[in-house]
Amino acid sequence: MAQIITNIFPGRYIQGPDAFTTTLPEEIKRFGPRSMALLCPYSYKAILPSIEGPLTSSLDEFDAVAHRGECSDDEIARVMGLAREFQPDVLLAMGGGKALDTVKCVADKMGLPCIICPTMASTDAPCSGLSVVYTNDGTFKRVQFHRKSPDVVVVDSRVVSRSPVRMIVAGMGDALATWFEAESCRAKQAPNATNSGRPGSWAAYSLARLCYETVLEYGIEAKSAVESQSVNYALERIIEANTLLSGLGFECCGCAAAHAIHDGLTLLPEAHSYVHGEKVTIGLLASLFLTHKDKKTVEEIYSFCEAVGLPTVLGDIGLGEVTEEELLVVASRCLEPSSPMLNEPHTHIDADAIVKAMREADRYGRARRDGQLKGGPDDSAN
Repeated sequence: MAQIITNIFPGRYIQGPDAFTTTLPEEIKRFGPRSMALLCPYSYKAILPSIEGPLTSSLDEFDAVAHRGECSDDEIARVMGLAREFQPDVLLAMGGGKALDTVKCVADKMGLPCIICPTMASTDAPCSGLSVVYTNDGTFKRVQFHRKSPDVVVVDSRVVSRSPVRMIVAGMGDALATWFEAESCRAKQAPNATNSGRPGSWAAYSLARLCYETVLEYGIEAKSAVESQSVNYALERIIEANTLLSGLGFECCGCAAAHAIHDGLTLLPEAHSYVHGEKVTIGLLASLFLTHKDKKTVEEIYSFCEAVGLPTVLGDIGLGEVTEEELLVVASRCLEPSSPMLNEPHTHIDADAIVKAMREADRYGRARRDGQLKGGPDDSAN
């Protein structure tokens, strides 16, 4: 039956070597001569000195502020206070996902345009018209929907090539889940992440599939490029997959089990030091068992994760000694009314099934690591 669909996209997406010095100043000027930038601590110390000259020479007023590390209500209020004092024409964010999400919240509340400049290809947050808000101690709190997507996203692939290898790998984990969750949403005709209550388009589902194929084809070579701090074709493709394709895929198609389990894992203090894409990967692996994926698919995902260094067992995210009670805390969060787990088309999902899937995924990962498995999981696991 025909129905209304909704997709949203950033106003512009720009990617390439030295984009921060060659294209960012002209993009800022399109919105006015006064710009205020929020930068993660690393960007403030390591990247700002190299771009401040081109920015200040082309703008009447440019102010740079260091982010305090968390996208929380307290940090959003602090940055908003600084912006009200400075009165910028446009807000700019540079750094990791939490700095970017903070600026998106401030820009939405103040009715200002925003330019997003990720320095790592570690999440699909840059292109999205929403922010994930946490408590001050890093526990997931809510998804904050904005009136529109970012006006401009600028990615400097040379800067990304110098980022920690762990971050590009984590971004692949986040991107790897995009197509699986999109397929679940498509099967259920579940609402996407646009806060419209409507599903996405065929184009969006196709982008999610392209994201998956790109990560598998170019992920290993892109990791090698970052290890050598060089830019090559594979790295450009993975940056685009992690940032643009995954961003459009999750937002226009929707999230499901992998991100639901991620949100639950944020409740466990032992997992707090592990980044978003690492916890999403554990959620994805558990979802393979929860939704009874075929042996070939399970083998393909585990093999890729092992090849690039993504977590494949609970111990890889600090949960090697996790208890059943702690896993039930994760499962309970997955079953809350706002959880993307509800986008799964399967009817057998309850707390026990979620805990069992996490344990099965962990056992399978450990068996592979110990050399006990030659092929995919046995039929009893699926």
